[in-house]
Amino acid sequence: MTELQNIFLTVFVVLNFLIFLLSLYQCKLKNNNLGITYPLLPLGIFVWADGVVFGLFWFLVALFAQALSDWILFLLIFSVFWLVRSIGETIYYFNQQFSGIKRMPGKSLPGYKIFNDEYTIWFVYQITCQVITVVSIITTVYLFNLWL
Repeated sequence: MTELQNIFLTVFVVLNFLIFLLSLYQCKLKNNNLGITYPLLPLGIFVWADGVVFGLFWFLVALFAQALSDWILFLLIFSVFWLVRSIGETIYYFNQQFSGIKRMPGKSLPGYKIFNDEYTIWFVYQITCQVITVVSIITTVYLFNLWL
């Protein structure tokens, strides 16, 4: 592992532990479980409740990869995470598209201003997650091959 990769993982470990603590604070003390966390989207953290689980997850993954000095393993886990996360989100948005029960109003989503329609925003989010799934499958296969 290069020096830069090691520095990245060190920062990632610290940052995700802080995200975990901040998420606990937001959920337990602020009662803000479903508050949107836009800057944390690349980590799969969409709301503060996600941050409790994923902040701890990313902290442990980065610590593990750093302990093994295995950058490819870290990237592989990141890719597999997004494969699973995007499949789950595809299912969520597919269900929202056809459900009479709206857990989160489509009007509150970024992108609504472009489409101005709840039905459309749900399938746009659904196909966006499908694209992420495709990219994640390709990167997972590629990284798995490198890791072996």
